[in-house]
Amino acid sequence: MKQDLNLDYIKGRRGELGITLKEMALEFGFRSASTYKKYEDGIYTFKAKHLPVLAKKLQCQISDLYLSCQSISKKETSANHSGKIYP
Repeated sequence: MKQDLNLDYIKGRRGELGITLKEMALEFGFRSASTYKKYEDGIYTFKAKHLPVLAKKLQCQISDLYLSCQSISKKETSANHSGKIYP
């Protein structure tokens, strides 16, 4: 089963902690902030080896980096239903 990373959480958490794109790039050994930004924007895919580094830098658990089935269900429910009950 494929699980997707919660890129909004990753961006938001980085912002909450005041970590710059350049700091993240250096942490991963990338040459520029724009390279890291491509990962955060979903253009490039974070690799398994990136996850422990990401979690440590963002001061969270690796599991926090993933979209949960529950949060997906809540988003789909609120986006697709007006709250009305149909027979």
